[in-house]
Amino acid sequence: MLVTNNAARGPETGRNLDPWYSSYADRTKGLAASEVRALFAVASRPEVVSLAGGSPFVKALPEELIDSAFRSMMREHGPEALQYGGGQGIPQIREQILDIMALEGITDASADDIVTTTGSQHGLDIVSKLFLNPGDVVLAESPSYVGAIGTFRAYEADTVHIEMDEHGLIPSALEETLHRLRSECRVVKFLYTIPNFNNPAGSMMTAERRREILEVCRREHLLIVEDNPYGLLYYDEQPPHAIRSLDSENVVYLGSFSKILSPGVRVGYVLAPHAIREKMILAVESSILSPSTFNQWLVNEYLKQADWKAQIAAYRDIYRERRDALDAALREHFPQFVWEKPNGGFFIWLQLPEQLDAKQMLPRAVKELVAYTPGTAFYADGRGQHAMRLAFCTETPERLATGVRRLATVINGELDLLETFGGLPMRSRPESGVIMPPPDIN
Repeated sequence: MLVTNNAARGPETGRNLDPWYSSYADRTKGLAASEVRALFAVASRPEVVSLAGGSPFVKALPEELIDSAFRSMMREHGPEALQYGGGQGIPQIREQILDIMALEGITDASADDIVTTTGSQHGLDIVSKLFLNPGDVVLAESPSYVGAIGTFRAYEADTVHIEMDEHGLIPSALEETLHRLRSECRVVKFLYTIPNFNNPAGSMMTAERRREILEVCRREHLLIVEDNPYGLLYYDEQPPHAIRSLDSENVVYLGSFSKILSPGVRVGYVLAPHAIREKMILAVESSILSPSTFNQWLVNEYLKQADWKAQIAAYRDIYRERRDALDAALREHFPQFVWEKPNGGFFIWLQLPEQLDAKQMLPRAVKELVAYTPGTAFYADGRGQHAMRLAFCTETPERLATGVRRLATVINGELDLLETFGGLPMRSRPESGVIMPPPDIN
């Protein structure tokens, strides 16, 4: 009898160290190590200044707030917190989430519209599971969140990037790309966007752009997945209301407590139209039974007891100071490079001259005890070599200045090599020792 099943053939030998290599499902080919995650082990060493991972500064959260919330939770809801829960999440925290979303202009939702998740990444995974078939297309900003790109790839979908400018996603580029893909008989399932302080670019989509993007998606019957982890962490001016505040039927909205409370609690939420919400609950129950009731009750008690708005304001002050420190250090050491000072979020997107490759420079940077994330992590199509994401959320202002000084050593060393062996002309180097960017970098 002819055997065609890979597992029946037994493990492949001589080609892979994993004896089960031939037995994995085809979709596992989309699983790849995140460049951000790969940096965590190195960046966590105390002698390394980490400009890499976007880890919130949780030390700014007073311990007594969590301790009080924990004791109250165990005293009043201990048996419930330690028990299984429903796939939608406990009603109490879903009511609290309504107050948070109201700050983003979302005032037409009910607690029954919300699904609690194990972080917003879990919500993104559920949406992808529900919508994506192999070969489908997801539209995303250029650049876009590395975790989202990895999730779409894991479900065997292709990410196609849409160009941005200083005002956010460009509506005409969205429409043109969508028409081109459909003319090629590609199936485009949804637009994934981070309108508030895009990760990694830091850009904020204007109110006018939000309306224009929404109009394009309505006209083209394209679902919007709006990811908003940073919206309350603004530093100069409050961002426009969420896209979801303008439309309840064509937007799936993702939120999280990771940035405004703590990523360790792993509590996120999804606000979705009724039919999508029902399928999400079933998907949650089939994969994890229920999100952690313990963590939900803990966050619920924190929101009841603490002045959480004041705590968010305290976070803003801390991150604003750090953003300013990183921006000042970049101005000192890289006056000819290009970046935008973000109004919120955790990141500065530093654009490099085309002669420099951020990914190739990373080992030298680590040797100099500074880490960053290469721009290639934020593209699905190989772009981003000439950019790097610099996070200012984790390190103190003093350490940020030290990190940029070390980064300057790496970049100037690379420029010296290019000048000596690569034919880089001396006249292209300003007095600061930094190469002038080519005309097409803006």
